[in-house]
Amino acid sequence: MAESGKKSASGVSEAELPFEEALKKLETIVEAMESGDLPLETLLQRFEEGTRLVKFCQSRLEQAEVQIQKLEKNSAGQITTKPIAASPLANE
Repeated sequence: MAESGKKSASGVSEAELPFEEALKKLETIVEAMESGDLPLETLLQRFEEGTRLVKFCQSRLEQAEVQIQKLEKNSAGQITTKPIAASPLANE
């Protein structure tokens, strides 16, 4: 009966989760893990959920970066795109 982790406790799938809510959940997980009060099994579950949320947040940030680059204007006022700079996290 392993849970896939695709839906949160509120029944919202991660794909539908707003970035800010995902980030808040991630912060809550980190605080709980840092408390040292969680049993090992719960700690592992929180770690897995946190890992999914980190990937989700990174993906959303990358999407936002692409959208911003598509909307940037040059000095003449024309909308231009710029190449995406390599992310320092891409090498990890």
